[in-house]
Amino acid sequence: MKKILAILLAAMMTATAFAGCGEGGSGSGSGSGSGDNSGSDTSSSDSTADDDSADALVDETGYWVDPSAFGEENNITLKVWAPDKAVSLVKEQIDAFQKHYSDITFKSIDVVAQGEGDAATQLLNDPETAADVFSFASDQLNKLVNAGVISEVAFLNTVSGANDPKTVEAGTVDGALYAYPETNDNGYYLVYDNTVVTADQAKTLEGVLEACKAAGKKFIFDCGNGYYSCTFAFTAGVEIDGLETVGDEQKQKFTDYDPDKAVETLMAFSALMKQYKGTWTSLDVAKIASGFTTATLGAGVDGSWNTVPDQEALGDKFGAAKLPTINVNGEDKQLKSMFGYKYIGVNGSSKFPNAAQILALYLAGEECQTQRAANLGWGPSNLKSQQDKAVTDSAVLKAIQEQSANACAQVNIADTFWSPMGNLGTKLFADDTDPTDKAYFTKLLEETIKNIRDEA
Repeated sequence: MKKILAILLAAMMTATAFAGCGEGGSGSGSGSGSGDNSGSDTSSSDSTADDDSADALVDETGYWVDPSAFGEENNITLKVWAPDKAVSLVKEQIDAFQKHYSDITFKSIDVVAQGEGDAATQLLNDPETAADVFSFASDQLNKLVNAGVISEVAFLNTVSGANDPKTVEAGTVDGALYAYPETNDNGYYLVYDNTVVTADQAKTLEGVLEACKAAGKKFIFDCGNGYYSCTFAFTAGVEIDGLETVGDEQKQKFTDYDPDKAVETLMAFSALMKQYKGTWTSLDVAKIASGFTTATLGAGVDGSWNTVPDQEALGDKFGAAKLPTINVNGEDKQLKSMFGYKYIGVNGSSKFPNAAQILALYLAGEECQTQRAANLGWGPSNLKSQQDKAVTDSAVLKAIQEQSANACAQVNIADTFWSPMGNLGTKLFADDTDPTDKAYFTKLLEETIKNIRDEA
């Protein structure tokens, strides 16, 4: 039971001082494992609130709370991390937040650009100076929880009831919800110029590549980035299966797979790369929108976070589909990908823990999620937002959801996973790789798994 729940219950009952809060809100305990908080009392005797105490302060919208929830926190200073493309919108949302709570004095709420992929690393570097509220990808949750730098969600029942159950489950560790679900779309899909690639050609990788080659256009798939190149291994049957404890360490676990069929699949990918050399390019996804703008690109594998620039570049020529199939020895195999969620977390070292929790609730609520869907193309986790026209009419979100049925969950992933997977893709794409050398690919696959499991 988090101390903040006891604090919020006290606010609801008395609308006066919060137990354990110093001037300006510093010193309040904000969650199990969140570290020392300026000598505040974190004994079990303070944990007297029931599970509904914070939720009782939330109104029918599900994202506004009674102002008494701020307690004595005043002259509030918060820092918020948001991805670069979302900074402007988040600033507008925070302006609305401050206007709603006009009786609360906010000294400043600063929004700083920080990618979700690096949020955990930056937070762990210096929790005391990091953001109070931050966005992050689902695979970073265990790292944050194990380090004790993230607070549990204060409004458990409200958040659990408002969001897709899968996002709530993925944000839960040892029975405690540590993150506010923000999206249900953290994956990638095929984006294409529909004057170059037809909807039927988009169904197969061979069709996409042939269409691009015929039109003199490029196809982008970032083979050197482990986030994307894990597709090669997953399609081959080498899928992740959480973490397992070996001695004192947690190592990546994989499902059982057929080594021969796995190697044959990797060889098929490499063969296509060689067959369509000059068409298949391994570039950062940031190059996709610019490639469409300059009319040099026919298709690429991209994520929902780039929906707006891709659509602006293509206009009426915009096409989207789940990832295609690849033919392996006469069998069409569906490409499998990584799929996860994005969350909003609260720093366990925040000097204004109540304000941080209240702001996180709002930014992760229906109103803000719907705005991000309409303005950024993000797929919401909020159940009501998922019914909004911006979501139901989105070809991108439809494609990503279809692909999610052919994906491994981006949770419980070892830090050692990404680099070896990136190396695997780089080797498949390399000019000097012989796609017919089965022994080479057998060794490459074995070494990839060995390196991921960090086994000498």
